[in-house]
Amino acid sequence: MTRWLGRQVRVAPEGFAFVLPCLGLTLLSALGGWWVVAGLGVLVSLGVALFFRDPERRIPSTPDAIVSPADGRVHAIVREEGQRQRISIFLSPLDVHINRAPYGGTVQTVIYTPGKFLAAYKPEASLVNEANTVTITACGHEFLVKQIAGVLARRIVCRVHPGDVLAKGQRYGLIRFGSRTDLLLPASAAITVHVGDVVRGGETILAFLKEPPGA
Repeated sequence: MTRWLGRQVRVAPEGFAFVLPCLGLTLLSALGGWWVVAGLGVLVSLGVALFFRDPERRIPSTPDAIVSPADGRVHAIVREEGQRQRISIFLSPLDVHINRAPYGGTVQTVIYTPGKFLAAYKPEASLVNEANTVTITACGHEFLVKQIAGVLARRIVCRVHPGDVLAKGQRYGLIRFGSRTDLLLPASAAITVHVGDVVRGGETILAFLKEPPGA
């Protein structure tokens, strides 16, 4: 855990495999008197740590609220076959790359699909790129979160398995170095965001269920 711009921010565990070697090379460069290289090493180490930052988020308590599974910009909102609605979020290398559960529920399936590494903003990326899809069910509703690799993203990390129970906004994985996250919602969900909106994982409300739990 470290302090970033006055807020407590931790680095995702997967980031230490990248940050520690950078720090080690920086230290060796400094001990060898290679100050320019050491200075560059400090900058690279900070940049890598920044990419893997994992800030705390304020999860909305509204029962029927569906939150964003990722940080980034809303790239598309479309209606898929089967009447599901899809919200696509594009993550630049500067965004937080932690994925979060859009709604509390039970993980039904986790399906990894090998594929290409097209630019994540291309429409066909959802169909042909390497991806990992997590299906979450709750109160008769089904939510699919699809982690999609991009040009730079070559590693999708998913920490959950079928049967796991997730709370709304709970961290469950990440995608390294630029990517896209698709959220497929029930047809009845009332979407509250628009294309071009900037969203924050676990915090920004993307939609509301028209039939709240217990209604």
